[in-house]
Amino acid sequence: MVASIPDPAGCSKWPSSSREVCLVHLVYLVNLVQPNKRDRPNKPNDGLLTLADFFSSLPLTLEFPHCYGKHMVLPNWKIGRALGIPIHLHASWFAVFFFVTWSLATDYLPDTLPGLSVPRYWGMGGIAALLLFLSVLLHELGHSYVALRYQIPIRQITLFIFGGMAHMGKEPPSPRAEFLIAIAGPLVSVILGAGCLGGAIAMESLFSQPGMKGLVALGSLLGMVNMQLGLFNLIPGFPLDGGRILRAGLWARNKDFHRATSQAAFVGIGFGVALGLGGMALMVGAWSGFLSQSITTNGVWLMCIGAFLFAAALNHKRQAAPRILLASVTVRQVMVHRSVTLLPDMSVQDAVDQYFVAQGYGAFPVCEEGQVLGVVTVRDVQALPTALWPWRRVREMMRPTSPALCIPPDWSIMQAMDRMAQAGLDCLVVMESGEIVGLVTRSAIAQYVQLHKA
Repeated sequence: MVASIPDPAGCSKWPSSSREVCLVHLVYLVNLVQPNKRDRPNKPNDGLLTLADFFSSLPLTLEFPHCYGKHMVLPNWKIGRALGIPIHLHASWFAVFFFVTWSLATDYLPDTLPGLSVPRYWGMGGIAALLLFLSVLLHELGHSYVALRYQIPIRQITLFIFGGMAHMGKEPPSPRAEFLIAIAGPLVSVILGAGCLGGAIAMESLFSQPGMKGLVALGSLLGMVNMQLGLFNLIPGFPLDGGRILRAGLWARNKDFHRATSQAAFVGIGFGVALGLGGMALMVGAWSGFLSQSITTNGVWLMCIGAFLFAAALNHKRQAAPRILLASVTVRQVMVHRSVTLLPDMSVQDAVDQYFVAQGYGAFPVCEEGQVLGVVTVRDVQALPTALWPWRRVREMMRPTSPALCIPPDWSIMQAMDRMAQAGLDCLVVMESGEIVGLVTRSAIAQYVQLHKA
């Protein structure tokens, strides 16, 4: 009878791919259209956005660390490359693209450029929506360009319902890198916004032809959206870009990345609460008649943004707590001591029956004559059909030894976790003076965190 293997290493609970940092840009486009005509006095249609229009849409940047590519369940398609980075379009993007196009075609454009045909409004709305998402993509590429300069791989950029997501392969290596990567996106947006606004103002001043009004309206729309996309993201509420800049400063001061993350996330929680309360105040003011009814939508979306920011910042703070703990814990404190080793020529069936099941560990080093040849994990055994277990040797399925597989016992657990993520491993062999002194696994780390968490 063939034994089934439990998963004592907890390998299934840990992603096997390398860690990613996802820079997400949530663009608040619902209020790009001007307020309803009945809620404001008549004014000339000069084609330029007013100060009130400037605050009618709020884009923001959110960062989700340690995303492993499993958070986007709907399909996505590769549509091209930029800076060598694959650009993907997520299925949810089509919903927000249609919504933005509809908003522009049925409200903003008819109000700004009256007298045009309905098909023309829809065509212009679609073009404007595409350009708005191009602006988000350029914002992402600003972050990505600087990240690439610091040898941080960018796996892909995905455009989806909330804007854009850049998948960074690892954390910035220094506070300086963190600052420059964070500031690059807003800087790109501000430059784009200034260019679009400058072009719109120049066309308004130099050309009086009626046909230019559409370009003026489009330029002012793109200019204002990009300006506030850049400026709003500089608010120091982590995980906004401004919050990441704050984290860079805290990191430089106290030399502790994870503690800086926790502190910056605390500020982000405060900003999330403030935005939520501000949105609630707008809604109460509109319902009581003190403010225009058109403010209700702004209040609802401000509350949603506040809740989103609050949840993201709280998640970062919770993630930072065990990382602060693990940064001060050495591998020696967590590793499995006196690790049992496998012989390379024993069958996989014997390894399962005599070691994996009997010992209860999720991984074993493979040694011969005192030399470490490799390591075998539960994941490796589970990948082999059970009918082949009696006929395959351990050496045929082990992961050969390499510098990435072995670490010293004085490393911190965070260093060990980084090595596991970079090498795609579930365990590491702990070596001291050329001899095996233990084995550290993901499950051992998870168990340590569970036992020591507050």
